[in-house]
Amino acid sequence: QVQLVESGGGLVQAGGSLRLSCAASGRTFSSNVMAWFRQAPGKEREFVAGITWNGANAYYGDSVKGRFTIYRDNAKKTVYLQMNSLKTEDTAVYSCAQDLSNWRLSPITDPRDFVYWGQGTQVTVSS
Repeated sequence: QVQLVESGGGLVQAGGSLRLSCAASGRTFSSNVMAWFRQAPGKEREFVAGITWNGANAYYGDSVKGRFTIYRDNAKKTVYLQMNSLKTEDTAVYSCAQDLSNWRLSPITDPRDFVYWGQGTQVTVSS
């Protein structure tokens, strides 16, 4: 059984920064793609960032490129999302997700490709 627990969300002013963490337990973490998604009220779930099992390939949604950075620490079974230059439109519930496949090196951005999900953490950016 895999459990993913996000933390680090909160209220921040526009232009500020936050770092989200997602701690995994259970099934092997170090061989799986990890990703962050977000969902704002009344909107579809949106891909934010993903990272391959070895950290060699990180990729981002267009709306966050150049502002967010995803990275992972396999020894700690944790994936992070550093969010800089936050905008009011970044306000959403952010959730991490874990792929089921092992050793995947290609990017995946469709939420249907991810099997395990955390509960989410709220990020609110005020103007």
